[in-house]
Amino acid sequence: MQEQKRIILYSLSTGIILMLFKFTAYLITHSNAILTDAVESIVNVIASGFAFYSIHLSSQPKDENHPYGHGKVEFFSVFLEGGLIFIAGLLIVGKAVYNIFFPEQISNLLEGMGMLAFTGLVNFALGTYMIKKGKSLYSLTIMADGKHLQVDSYSTLGLLVGLLLLYMTGVQQIDIVLSLGLGFYILFSGYKLLRKSVGGLMDESDFELINQVVQILEENRKDSWIDVHNLRVQRYGHELHIDCHMTLPNYFDLIKVHEEVSQVDALINKKVHIDTELFIHADPCLPACCHYCNMKNCPIRSEEKKVDIVWDAPLVMRNKKHFDV
Repeated sequence: MQEQKRIILYSLSTGIILMLFKFTAYLITHSNAILTDAVESIVNVIASGFAFYSIHLSSQPKDENHPYGHGKVEFFSVFLEGGLIFIAGLLIVGKAVYNIFFPEQISNLLEGMGMLAFTGLVNFALGTYMIKKGKSLYSLTIMADGKHLQVDSYSTLGLLVGLLLLYMTGVQQIDIVLSLGLGFYILFSGYKLLRKSVGGLMDESDFELINQVVQILEENRKDSWIDVHNLRVQRYGHELHIDCHMTLPNYFDLIKVHEEVSQVDALINKKVHIDTELFIHADPCLPACCHYCNMKNCPIRSEEKKVDIVWDAPLVMRNKKHFDV
C-alpha cells in the first residue's frame, strides 16, 4: 500500500507542476484551445489528491462498521475523477462557444506549443508507468489516474497538431474548432469513468475477472469437485470476495469437506494474485450428477460417466447444478 501512495504522490506533484506550465502557456498565447488543456490539468491535480486519500482509506483494516473493508472507496475516487472531467468538458465547450462570438487574439504560439509538448510527453510517460503499476498492484485508482493522464497526453498531441495548422494558416477559427473537439472528447472520457465507477459500486459483474477465476478452477479441478455453480465475484479495492456453490461427494465427512474447500481457497489466492476471501457453500452430490462425475471407485455411483463438462463463465455463473448440460 505504501508503494501505491508513493505513485499517487508522484502524480500529484507532477500534475501541479504541469498545470502551472499549461496556464503559463495560455497567458502568453491567449489560445482558447490551450486553456482547454490547462483547465483539464486542474482536474488531474484534484483527482490525484482524492486518489491519495482513497488509497489511504482503502488500506485500513476491516472493522465492525466495515466488515468487508474500505476498498469500495476507490470507486468513489473514480466517480469523483469522472465527474470532474465531465464538468471540465462542459466548461471547455461553453468557453469555446463564447469565443465564437467574442474571439481573442492569439500570440506567441510557438512558445506556447513548446511548453505544451513538454507537458504532453511527461503525462504520457507517467500515465504509462501508472497503468503498468496499477495492473501489477491491482489498484483501480492508480489505473484510472494513469489512463486519465494518457488521455490528457493524447488530447495534447491532437491540440499541438491543430495549433501547428493554425500557425501555418493563420486561420483563428481553428482554435475554436480544436477547443470544441477536445471539449466533447473530454466529456466522453468523463462519462466512461462515471460509468465504470457506478458499475463497481453496484457490483456489476467483471467478466474478465470471472473468466480468470473460472479458468483457474477448470485447469486445476479435482475429480471430487463435481461441479461449481452460482459463482459471483465482488471487488473491494485491492481485495476480492468470491462466493459459489461446489458439489462434492455426499459421503465426504465434515473434515474432508473442509479440506476440499480450503484447497480451493488456497488455489485462488495463489493464482489470482489478489487477496481473496472465499465463501463456498458445499452441496452434496445427487444421482443425477453421476453422468458427468469424475470420481473413480465411487461407492454410490448409480450410472457410468457419459459426458465431460468444461467449466466456463456462463455455466459456472448459473444458479443450478449441471444436470442438463
